[in-house]
Amino acid sequence: MAPMSAPVSSDRPFLNRRLAAFGTTIFAEMSALAARTGSINLGQGFPDTDGPAQIAEAASRAVLTGLGNQYPPGPGVPELRTAIAAHQQRFYGLRHDPDTEVLVTAGATEAIAASLLALLEPGDEVIALEPYYDSYAACIAMAGATRVPVTLRPHDGGFVLDLDELRAAVTPRTRLLLLNTPHNPTGTVLTADELTAIAALAVERDLLVVTDEVYEHLVFEGSHLPLAGFPGMRERTVTISSAGKTFSFTGWKVGWITAPPALVSAVRSAKQFLTYVSSGPFQYAVAEALQLPDDYYEAFRADLAAKRDILADGLASAGFQVFRPQGTYFITTDITPLGEKDGLAFCRALPERCGVVAIPNSVFYDDKSAGAAQVRWAFCKKTEVLEEAAERLRRL
Repeated sequence: MAPMSAPVSSDRPFLNRRLAAFGTTIFAEMSALAARTGSINLGQGFPDTDGPAQIAEAASRAVLTGLGNQYPPGPGVPELRTAIAAHQQRFYGLRHDPDTEVLVTAGATEAIAASLLALLEPGDEVIALEPYYDSYAACIAMAGATRVPVTLRPHDGGFVLDLDELRAAVTPRTRLLLLNTPHNPTGTVLTADELTAIAALAVERDLLVVTDEVYEHLVFEGSHLPLAGFPGMRERTVTISSAGKTFSFTGWKVGWITAPPALVSAVRSAKQFLTYVSSGPFQYAVAEALQLPDDYYEAFRADLAAKRDILADGLASAGFQVFRPQGTYFITTDITPLGEKDGLAFCRALPERCGVVAIPNSVFYDDKSAGAAQVRWAFCKKTEVLEEAAERLRRL
């Protein structure tokens, strides 16, 4: 059989031009580099231990008793939708109808994609905080909309949002604000004053808001405040979260949105043509996970806070400028004190230099110069792994 090739009459590339600029994700590249060199992988943000055994047992029980082995309902199984609504009421005092205001997705990644594909059209502008999770840019591009970054800038040991810059970025074409708090990769947690100002702007300019809140239970300083709870925001906000980060079962890919019925209906219209449904048995397990007592959430947060400090102290000892995060499980550092200025080259060379893998923040920026010397590290690993990584980094 002759080898397959592109049609001879066409020079058009196979890949849709909207996605041509994205290529393979940096996470895939760096994880492959970690595997090839036997390095400690502090790049991709996944834990190296599983979540609670009782929740894993709940998933096993669901499979063995036939719960979710066939297509689950499109919006998600009723048990999980009810548990999500109860979670929002329990932690934030937000009331949602589980039948009309909750939608289960294949992780937060699909929730983001479905929300942006549903709510955007070509010509719309989307304001996103920069640096941003890489799927934001790809999903905005797939929707045919235009990305307008507003940069979080280093200040006083952290990264801060300039509210005047945010306001100035809004134009008559702005359709949607895409927010992430707690923020990956900087670890910034937006304050009540900042969220109040964002809410006032959204109401004034009649903007939709999509909020990525997957790290809601990993706030070490301050507290997480959902934007949907601020005046005027309930009817215009799609709130996204997931089980992967909170319960350390990232491979299950169970996420969700909460929003008023009209927004849920719009997002579901896009979601049904992406995965249709997913993660049937795991949905039942996550429904049980969301009902875990407060001491689970408190211990989880305390464990990650201790790990944050181990890695942050190790990075500081190795000579990095460390931005100690208020939330998430990532630390951003500046490499210029080490005499370096190119984060991408630094990360590609790091495995050979000391056997550790990290992620260059420049891939999360439109303004590459703003993040050129920044590197992100994940601390959602075993304590002994973080201690070994810190020891290796001291060789720099």
